[in-house]
Amino acid sequence: MLEEIKKILFSGLGVFVMTREKTEEMTRKLMEKTKLSKEDAGKLLEELFETGSRQWSEMEESVSRLVHKKIEDLDVASKTELDECRSRVANLEKRMEILEDQLNRMKES
Repeated sequence: MLEEIKKILFSGLGVFVMTREKTEEMTRKLMEKTKLSKEDAGKLLEELFETGSRQWSEMEESVSRLVHKKIEDLDVASKTELDECRSRVANLEKRMEILEDQLNRMKES
């Protein structure tokens, strides 16, 4: 019976979204309706949270990979690339300033 309950609960992605309070309430109701022992209910609750936590982590990783791939597909510059460009532009501006100063001094001479 416990295995069947687990399969039903674990089958939906909603398991990882449930709050601890809601899950405890659901477990309490299961104990009342199915005569589930307190020990089994506790094990079920812990398993629910472990599975939920794992599913949440997997979903976060999946979303992160998808977002990174979509950004790459858009050919958008990364923060690092932008920082490098800013640094190069600043360096070029300094070099131009130096060259302009040299040119002005040459004109004055």
